[in-house]
Amino acid sequence: MPQPRLFSIMDKACYDFKMIEKGDKILVGASGGKDSTALIEYLANRKKRKDAGFDFVCVFVKTEFGKDLPPNILSNYKKWGVDLVTVNIDVAGRSKEGHKLGCYWCSTQRRTELLRYAMANGCNKIALGHHMDDILETVLMNAMEKGTLGGMPPVLQYEKYPVKIIRPLCYVPQQVIVDRAKEMDYFGFTCTCSFQENSSRKTTRSKLSLLTDDDEGVKQRLFDALVKEVRACD
Repeated sequence: MPQPRLFSIMDKACYDFKMIEKGDKILVGASGGKDSTALIEYLANRKKRKDAGFDFVCVFVKTEFGKDLPPNILSNYKKWGVDLVTVNIDVAGRSKEGHKLGCYWCSTQRRTELLRYAMANGCNKIALGHHMDDILETVLMNAMEKGTLGGMPPVLQYEKYPVKIIRPLCYVPQQVIVDRAKEMDYFGFTCTCSFQENSSRKTTRSKLSLLTDDDEGVKQRLFDALVKEVRACD
């Protein structure tokens, strides 16, 4: 039986960018959303292959603003043979006086915990669930708000830490993940905190939709152009 289209696209990204290598111990940030769950499903499937040669651990960073993972997500983890580690943090308690809480601050604190856990437990890579649309949205936001073309590279080696960030979903259009999530019953769990409405990402998402007419081919060519530009600058 042929593997799902989602897995085939992720295989290509992992091959093109050498994301997964023998001996890797990969930490996956498990949020319960469709993106991180799709990533976990892929890694659980890939680990069963004869030539896998890697291991991974799933970490759920729970804040005071978020909900527990729903039963259907936990059920899928169990079905895939995935164990989950939960780390509790106080996001508001970490903020400085006068500091405004928001999506960026919360995301930064959760990313910090993933990095700490990775280094403390021998993980050399952290896999994040950013897909093609996320990456294009980030590029547009940075271009319009900061005047730069900075984004989310498929692979990023930290300068100060012995950990590498990988994004195996970088080639995957969001709709492909949505289709798979609905098929496998892990669609629908999202961030519910009050800060998400203040994020400029939603506005940028609408602009990307208008720019590309939500055409998968157009998004792919836009992504390819960005990759070529980055490689030309290396």
